[in-house]
Amino acid sequence: MASSHSLLFSSSFLSKPSSFTSSLRRFVYLPSRRFWPRQRHGFSTVFAVATEPAISNTGPKKTEPSTVVLPSNESSDKLLKIRHTCAHVMAMAVQKLFPDAKVTIGPWIDNGFYYDFDMEPLTDKDLKRIKKEMDRIISRNLPLLREEVSREEAQKRIMAINEPYKMEILEGIKEEPITVYHIGNEWWDLCAGPHVETTGKINKKAVELESVAGAYWRGDEKRQMLQRIYGTAWESEEQLKAYLHFKEEAKRRDHRRIGQDLDLFSIQDEAGGGLVFWHPKGAIVRNIIEESWKKMHVEHGYDLIYTPHVAKADLWKISGHLDFYRENMYDQMEIEDELYQLRPMNCPYHILLYQRKRQSYRDLPIRVAELGTVYRYELSGSLHGLFRVRGFTQDDAHIFCLEDQIKDEIRGVLDLTEEILSRFGFNKYEVNLSTRPEKSVGGDDIWEKATSALRDALDDKGWSYEVDEGGGAFYGPKIDLKIEDALGRKWQCSTIQVDFNLPQRFDITYVDTNSDKKRPIMIHRAVLGSLERFFGVLIEHYAGDFPLWLSPIQVRVLPVTDNQLEFCKEVSKKLRACGVRAELCHGERLPKLIRNAETQKIPLMAVVGPKEVETGTVTVRSRFGGELGTIPVDDFINKINIAVETRTAL
Repeated sequence: MASSHSLLFSSSFLSKPSSFTSSLRRFVYLPSRRFWPRQRHGFSTVFAVATEPAISNTGPKKTEPSTVVLPSNESSDKLLKIRHTCAHVMAMAVQKLFPDAKVTIGPWIDNGFYYDFDMEPLTDKDLKRIKKEMDRIISRNLPLLREEVSREEAQKRIMAINEPYKMEILEGIKEEPITVYHIGNEWWDLCAGPHVETTGKINKKAVELESVAGAYWRGDEKRQMLQRIYGTAWESEEQLKAYLHFKEEAKRRDHRRIGQDLDLFSIQDEAGGGLVFWHPKGAIVRNIIEESWKKMHVEHGYDLIYTPHVAKADLWKISGHLDFYRENMYDQMEIEDELYQLRPMNCPYHILLYQRKRQSYRDLPIRVAELGTVYRYELSGSLHGLFRVRGFTQDDAHIFCLEDQIKDEIRGVLDLTEEILSRFGFNKYEVNLSTRPEKSVGGDDIWEKATSALRDALDDKGWSYEVDEGGGAFYGPKIDLKIEDALGRKWQCSTIQVDFNLPQRFDITYVDTNSDKKRPIMIHRAVLGSLERFFGVLIEHYAGDFPLWLSPIQVRVLPVTDNQLEFCKEVSKKLRACGVRAELCHGERLPKLIRNAETQKIPLMAVVGPKEVETGTVTVRSRFGGELGTIPVDDFINKINIAVETRTAL
């Protein structure tokens, strides 16, 4: 049963449409503050969803559709109460229909609520029965009554109804008195609230049960597997319809489906879960990302490095990972009587490179960057496409600098972050500054200097931000940046973290002007987070409709008949020789070849018939611009190169 004392929480809902984005921008509009100086790229789940069908971005301009504003738990206390009460109503309905079901917890979440039950697996038919029972409870307009009881009284009541999970929850509640919420006089739950006054305050037409999933009690795979029922709830039926519309569009953009349809990547069962195979087309996009990332880092004064994937276990003892991160690390392997460990992080390697020689204050700042693959153990049930994997490549970098260089280095990271993210079509952000927690390492003076430097860098950049007081790591303050995709969802990507801990653990130093050894400041930072996750976000942002410069195949050459095949081969060869990613397809009737190219989201089709062979031209059809006419091959190549250079459509 739900207990806000210690177990209720609100989970986060994972995280600027460009000219290449599909007609979704006329289908779903999710407003946030525009990015002006001193204006925040704010995170808000208050989004608006169009209630009219999508309008083609290649068709005539039409009137914008009306929108429905969807509130969030943070913006609407009423909505939060509705969702919390829905969780209780659902639990009551389940126990009416399945008297042997044992209840556990039922929090509100970003788009609704869920409740975990210890019971037999549920079917879709069961969900319909549960929803009907919920409707009956809502229609009875039963009051929600708050009661305070002693711990002894709570224990007595729990034992009377034989709810073992409830007893465990009670043991975790430290505050007294214990609060209980009743639905009428028929059902009750350990809970601190809040709730609506009566069940009649819920619009039953604005509630829907969505799915059932397995979930371990307390997230422990050694504990009981529970049945988790997810539901969504809104203030009105109109809001529910708008949300379901939004949800369908998110489903259409699912990177796992698109990745399979476009042959971009896969997870091979024979190799193991959470291990990504980049197919040739996906590898092309990855290479573009990597080359852009490397070029911009070199331009910003970083040295690119490569380090091993394994190291002696002792290295991870020094870093503290074996003490604090062991559950996320793979088992050690013994090699010639020494223990080795797959790396879960890149940081210790970069420190070893710093330590390879004596460093002077004149050498600082030192900036090193690596696309380093790491390996972390994740439960099989938590793996999710490219978003949650066991082996992934971080775009990792570390800066070693003096205290008075922190602000300028942070500002440089912010500039680089904006440059990289905007290149891939992300121009809206949510920025958070997290400060010193209660338990931390490092003195007051250095914490104040580092936090002020992060704050000043953000101010200089002109970005507004929210301050998460006490939300920093124990070893230093940090800046987190979430990007907004075409659906308005926020994705955690960029992190800038000041670290006072590892320099001390590894005893790294530099020599100052007086030839004394001093401790440098270490800054961890990642812009994309990981290549795998960022690629997944890119796929969903563009719905697989990558812009021309990023598309794995830019041109598909199509002969009208096989009589034009030789000329098509020459065109394809010339395109590739000029750096254009082109492929030749034939063997089908032209309409089918065109449909296949559309299905595969190829930006450009170069159609060749007898006239084109005679004149040395191609007739070009653009996925984004429609028919472009007949163009000499050399002019076509020139137009493509200009479009790629300027990252525009053709």
